Amino acid sequence: MSAINNKHILIGISGGIAAYKTAELVRSLIKKGAQVQVCMTQAACDFITPLTLQAISGNPVHTDLLNPQAEAAMGHIELARWADLIMIAPATADFMARLAHGHANDLLSTLCLASEAPIHLAPAMNRVMWSNPATQSNVRLLKEQGVQLHGPAEGEQACGEVGAGRMLEALQLADLIESQFSASAKQLPLSGKKVLITAGPTREAIDPVRYISNRSSGKMGYAIAAAAQQMGAEVTLVSGPVALEAPAGVRRILVESAKEMHQQTLKEAERSDIFIATAAVADYSPANVADQKIKKTDDPVSLELDYNPDILMDVSHQFPELFCVGFAAETENLIEHAKTKMLRKKLDMIVANPVGHNQGFDKDTNQVEILFKDQHISLPEQDKRTLATKLMNIVANQIN
Repeated sequence: MSAINNKHILIGISGGIAAYKTAELVRSLIKKGAQVQVCMTQAACDFITPLTLQAISGNPVHTDLLNPQAEAAMGHIELARWADLIMIAPATADFMARLAHGHANDLLSTLCLASEAPIHLAPAMNRVMWSNPATQSNVRLLKEQGVQLHGPAEGEQACGEVGAGRMLEALQLADLIESQFSASAKQLPLSGKKVLITAGPTREAIDPVRYISNRSSGKMGYAIAAAAQQMGAEVTLVSGPVALEAPAGVRRILVESAKEMHQQTLKEAERSDIFIATAAVADYSPANVADQKIKKTDDPVSLELDYNPDILMDVSHQFPELFCVGFAAETENLIEHAKTKMLRKKLDMIVANPVGHNQGFDKDTNQVEILFKDQHISLPEQDKRTLATKLMNIVANQIN
């Protein structure tokens, strides 16, 4: 049963283009068993209609501060008391400024002032607005007042610019809300643990425009990072180039090549308890990288390749106190190759998964075999997010 089953979640929407994501957030919370009510500012109604949110939540949407019918029973106070948690998504720069300074000139800001429930914000705005000193001053004020901020993420924005300011995705926010109640309900299985994860591919430069890489999407590693964070761990994710947002609450370090990943991973391993190597690191890199683009000719081209450092081997040998988990992506002899890798690299656990033939890479599902020195667990093909939670529960059971 979900930790938010029957919990009262008040979703606030202020006026930003990211409001379209909030419909999916409401749907996700309801699927987890929460009771959801929605409050919208007038500006928010210009981006997404109250009727849409009413249809999804199954409850009337609240928009007016002075509603004669509701105010007969002091409706805004009742709604403030009803909420177990308030999440504002998106939270615009204007709404954050008003909340930081105690304004109550619309229903949503009034509810926040009148409620004793924890308040969470998912900021969303242009990157320049986010970095503006006035906004950052408001961020500090809100944090001092106990308001929790999630995001913003970096990436392409509706205005066409790229940078910090994107609202976190709906599923990330739903998981964050659930984790708030999980943390208060019981001691999380990875509380106090520092988990280091590598994910995604690496790119090995041939010249300034070409590189050697592989098909890894990073989805499995990112799902594991999110699962570990939700189980109470402090998570650091060393990631190669992927088209994924950083999981909420996870510290991400972006790298390009195997050598960069090796350097950052060894640095972070010194302060970690668990190391999970999901990255599909290139085994080789060009011995000589051209300074300029190699021009196409009719002559054959050959590349001399050097071995890249073995990140997993170096971590397991240099930090024997770490609980080390490897991944083995194989096209044949899955169990045999995985066992050999586990013994050679002195791992505590290895996760073997078949790749190729429409398996593993570039998919939202995975099927794995989990091997220990004296144990073998098979997990059938399933969504990578679900699989990640099961994997982290297995890791937690091993170390606790």
